Amino acid sequence: MISLDETTLRTELKTLIVSTLNLEGVEPSSIEDDGPLFGAGLGLDSVDALELMVAIEKKYSLKLEAHEADRAAFASVGALAGMVQGELQRAGTSR
Repeated sequence: MISLDETTLRTELKTLIVSTLNLEGVEPSSIEDDGPLFGAGLGLDSVDALELMVAIEKKYSLKLEAHEADRAAFASVGALAGMVQGELQRAGTSR
């Protein structure tokens, strides 16, 4: 199993957000850990959240249920990292 610290996970998620959602002109490093992903933040919407959820499932070999990946989990990169880390632990994968 690969061990991943919180900083690495957040960096991976930022890169995944930019690449999955084709955010032109946005550098992963410009996304704040606690900045909002929806609305005034990156301007993501519910369709973007679904695309991102699928990408996260593929990248981390997870199966996320809708209630686990609610809007609060997608509030920021930090919240997203917490959700992914929790799911990885439940799945028995150490990242």
